[in-house]
Amino acid sequence: MRTNHSLRFLWIVLAMFITSSAAFAQIGITVSFGPPALPVYEQPICPAEGWMWTPGYWAYDPDYGDYYWVPGTWVEAPQVGYLWTPGYWGWGGGGFLWHEGYWGPHVGFYGGINYGFGFFGNGFEGGRWQGRQFFYNRNVSNVNVTFIHNVYDTPVINRTTVNRISYNGGEGGIPARPTPQEESWAKERHIPPVAAQVQHIQTARTNPQLRASANHGKPPIAATARPGEFTGTAAVPAREAGAPYHPPANRVATAPRTAPPTHATELQPHQAPAPVSTANPKVDQKYQQQQAQLIAKQNQQHVQLAQKQEQDHQRLTQQNANDVRKQQTEQVHQQQTQQMEVKHTQQQQHLQQKQQPPPNNGERPR
Repeated sequence: MRTNHSLRFLWIVLAMFITSSAAFAQIGITVSFGPPALPVYEQPICPAEGWMWTPGYWAYDPDYGDYYWVPGTWVEAPQVGYLWTPGYWGWGGGGFLWHEGYWGPHVGFYGGINYGFGFFGNGFEGGRWQGRQFFYNRNVSNVNVTFIHNVYDTPVINRTTVNRISYNGGEGGIPARPTPQEESWAKERHIPPVAAQVQHIQTARTNPQLRASANHGKPPIAATARPGEFTGTAAVPAREAGAPYHPPANRVATAPRTAPPTHATELQPHQAPAPVSTANPKVDQKYQQQQAQLIAKQNQQHVQLAQKQEQDHQRLTQQNANDVRKQQTEQVHQQQTQQMEVKHTQQQQHLQQKQQPPPNNGERPR
């Protein structure tokens, strides 16, 4: 249990300074091997008017050296007129880099990935805003017309060939490139994933069954009706994998960990999220400064807690403590570590919510 604590401690201190210096840059995870194919699954029914579909995707957990499935889910639009642009994996610089999704007035470039349910590689065909109401295309979106009356019927043409490839560029990847219009949309005012989406991702990451090495590309929870609701009839399993699963030959072997982190040395350093544009340079600059300060403070707290926990272990060794005391100390350390990360997540969500522009006329979509 105490193996490699000193090495981990040195690593987290070094990472803190690297992260602090890069706080103003958009930081993503780069992986040497690509994600599995997109699984085949059904879309849950839309839970309420004004909720938008966010497709499922493969995220990467460096703690396990493995991809894990983030189920597709319906999310309430953060602002009238805003649409979701999915994130995507793209090849570049000798590895696959994750480009985070965002909310904005247009659907931008998402790698040409065919996520389905209206996200067929470019744009969105699952619905559209008409004034202050969102109308759903019943040919693409699963809605109950008894409760949601804002619908229309537009057939989706030339979608008979379904491509399950989950990344852009590289060997076997989608060769799509952004159009000039998509590049201009990328410079618009954007909102990062909302708090419900962040929590949804965290819940998926902690579920061992959602790792690719466990489900072989066929996750038992492929989609949910609401963020974080991973149980019940509204949690939809994958019908089949998008392609035969082949474990990557260059995957870094890591010991499986079924329990949450026990020590601060096991935590990944916090990184700044993608920049958010409000079309006000002063506001954006202030937000970036606040992000840098928050990230530096949180990573410093990682180091401080790691130092304290290391001192506890040294004290137990000096006192020749019995196994009961050691186990009690480990339980305290686990609680300390988890409480700190919950607090950090709440701080980040609060800061991001403050940066979000107010809805039009002070209203939210119904």
